[in-house]
Amino acid sequence: MAQDPEPDIQTAAAALRAGGLVILPTETVYGLAADAANPRAVAAVYEAKGRPSFNPLIAHVADAGTARRIARFDERAERLAQAFWPGPLTLVLPVADTAAVCDLARAGLDTVAVRAPAHPLARRLLAALGGPVVAPSANRSGRPSPTTFADALEETGAAAAAALDGGACAVGLESTVVALLDEARLLRPGAVTRGEIEALIGPLAEAEADARRSPGRLARHYAPKAPVRLEAEAPAPGEAFLAFGPGAEGEGVWNLSPTSDLREAAANLFAYLREADRTSPAGIAVAPIPLAGLGEAINDRLKRAAGFVG
Repeated sequence: MAQDPEPDIQTAAAALRAGGLVILPTETVYGLAADAANPRAVAAVYEAKGRPSFNPLIAHVADAGTARRIARFDERAERLAQAFWPGPLTLVLPVADTAAVCDLARAGLDTVAVRAPAHPLARRLLAALGGPVVAPSANRSGRPSPTTFADALEETGAAAAAALDGGACAVGLESTVVALLDEARLLRPGAVTRGEIEALIGPLAEAEADARRSPGRLARHYAPKAPVRLEAEAPAPGEAFLAFGPGAEGEGVWNLSPTSDLREAAANLFAYLREADRTSPAGIAVAPIPLAGLGEAINDRLKRAAGFVG
């Protein structure tokens, strides 16, 4: 019989209240969580990750009711929250309660990024804490995000006062980020696709004007140590190869999805980047990934890993 995680939940909640950091599983990636209202705790997250302080953090909340207390919702936000929460969608909205999500967590902005995660352990911890947490991916800044408990511990476990093992992350990519300020803008693609969002609120503008309001917008982000080469039909000598589709196998090959399934590829992406990087290759070649649907988000992360996106 599986052990009841309730004692671990209470330990983690106590650690957050005391200003400590917690390794937190979500359906997207593992996060390094801190009390969003505590600037010292938030500063500890930045320190543990080596993250630039101008990069805002997402406030994770238990439900839409909590989100409405810290952010100003309009009709578009209500529609998207009803459709996709709990789940991998972050909304950037005007801030309503600057104390609940401190200035440092918002990078000094007058907006706040909010999300209600779907992972049951994350939801239980948020309910036990009774307030929002920031929980950026539990990696050193710029490195591939951890999608397993072991990888999260390897990256930032030394900085955590508690850690929750939620198994492998089901989605494997960070949340979609949409700003709802004037025009609706897609700041970061993710598992909730552009098409799904536009079906509810109409066309999305591009990110340029509001890119600084979103995490994960640095040009070189999610990067392994080895250089990344995209749109590769085959690896060069000394390269590891991230394949996509049937037939690709063998030593030095990690197939994101032998059946060309984009959801499987997304779930495997960061873990395979890490595994390939551990072999100390001359580089990591990545096969072409279709741009449709979830492929937009996968290609966004790969371009940032290669340093091609500003």
